[in-house]
Amino acid sequence: MAEGKRPELVVEERPERGSRATRRLRRDGFVPGILYGGTIEEPVSFKVQARELRLALIDGSALIDVKVDGGKAHPVIIKDQQFHPVRGNVEHIDLLEVNLKETIHAPVSIELEGVEEAPGVKEGGVLEHVTREIDIEALPTDIPDRIVVDVSGLDIAATLTLAEISAPAGVAFLADNPEEVTIATVVVPTEVEEPEVEEETVLVGEDGEPIEVPEGEEAPEGEEAPEGGEPAPEGESSEE
Repeated sequence: MAEGKRPELVVEERPERGSRATRRLRRDGFVPGILYGGTIEEPVSFKVQARELRLALIDGSALIDVKVDGGKAHPVIIKDQQFHPVRGNVEHIDLLEVNLKETIHAPVSIELEGVEEAPGVKEGGVLEHVTREIDIEALPTDIPDRIVVDVSGLDIAATLTLAEISAPAGVAFLADNPEEVTIATVVVPTEVEEPEVEEETVLVGEDGEPIEVPEGEEAPEGEEAPEGGEPAPEGESSEE
């Protein structure tokens, strides 16, 4: 991202403290946060309108300029976010000021493109996105919003690893064994075979009750029940 094109976020210093005050802030449409690091000697507690925060974060920029009470801009990255467990909105945010001339470590999301064009998917395979985020090292101004990986060439049963991906300019992937980091793979759907059911012949006696034949012995002749009914009485044919 070119310098000067970063999103800007104006926040207010927050004198309120305690869980009760924080709940009141959220009810009033604010998100509490903290700013620290870099040239900031003491962490600054702040509050920001939830709508303004959403607008600053909407494009996924890794670097944001933050102004406290209209003061000078602090280049920051998002160090941590806490989300509401049900609604999913941001409830607290930690911002870290960075030196634009020093490399830092940061997580970046991985997105896949060309999924539907992959030969393995066209043949009925299922593409699994295994690694969705990777740690990188770069200057703050070189941190990409996301890393897009083309999987349109994956065949059935093929695997794409981090070692096969080229890092963007100025970016280094932080992985000890890139060839062991699976980004995506195309798996063959598992077919579930229904078990075969063996038909059993039920033997019955003259009284119509089943006869248990000891294992290893042959069934008595003439005592097998005809299909679909009771055994015929003695002296009578089962056929009309």
